[in-house]
Amino acid sequence: MRLPQLAFASPRLLPKAEKIAGRVVVLDIAFAATVGTSVSFELTTKPFLDGLGDRLAAWVDHHDHEKHPAFARDPRFVLATKAEHGACPEMVTPELVHTTGPIDSIVTHVDLDGLYAAAKWILDGKEPYRGADDDARAVDTRTGTPGPIAIRIDRALRAKFRDDQLKRAVVQWLVGGMRPGVHDDLIAEAAAEFDRKDAVTRELARRFTVRGRVAVVDTQGLAGQFDKTDLLLAGQERAPVSIVRDSGMLTIAAGFDSGWDFVALFELGGGMPTRVTIPEQKLDAVIAKINEAPEPTPR
Repeated sequence: MRLPQLAFASPRLLPKAEKIAGRVVVLDIAFAATVGTSVSFELTTKPFLDGLGDRLAAWVDHHDHEKHPAFARDPRFVLATKAEHGACPEMVTPELVHTTGPIDSIVTHVDLDGLYAAAKWILDGKEPYRGADDDARAVDTRTGTPGPIAIRIDRALRAKFRDDQLKRAVVQWLVGGMRPGVHDDLIAEAAAEFDRKDAVTRELARRFTVRGRVAVVDTQGLAGQFDKTDLLLAGQERAPVSIVRDSGMLTIAAGFDSGWDFVALFELGGGMPTRVTIPEQKLDAVIAKINEAPEPTPR
């Protein structure tokens, strides 16, 4: 099977359009949200779209953004909210792949959700294994219990989230029938590294303090890497909203179905309502704003 060119990206870090060959499918990449003055739809997403032009075959994504209605009449854009689709692979159907036609490249998100979507596209809209869509949803929403295949891949990716060789190995392993070999070995090695990282995360989780609706932790002074998503979830076990203060930034999160809209609350201009990262400001003022906000209506 001939694989398309794979490129891995995030909403705030997109490849140069001219470096992506032929007809292109973009999977699980949200439109950029406004963060300060350096990243926004106009400065990040739009130039990439303009650069692809007619070469864009499809853009499939499930992250909330106020720009979605502007693309409602363009059939290449299959856009939903997180509440409508908890993960991207379930949006990749045989009908969509067939309608889109031949492609040369896939630009996909760097996490399990994005890699599963890429593998499913290559497999003509079929799951790489039974239950893969459910696994992707469980991992991306952090609700429910994913199966052992997804747990191992998710741990591997979070241990080496900058390793494009590992991401490529995951897609090739899924597409190739998940057989033993070099790709499987790379995944196993990275998953083992996650176990070491997890020990640091659990140590940080013991440092949370609860202030009203918010559980907050400061990572300053702790040696070793940690998993931010797991740390945020640990905070949400103590309070509805969790904040991780790290490297001059505040990452604020709540359950995807909680009804919180931090994009509106902090006037960010776009992005995923229930998880945002903003430049570090006065932490006390941020916590006060959350505690003083009206009670959200769960979705």
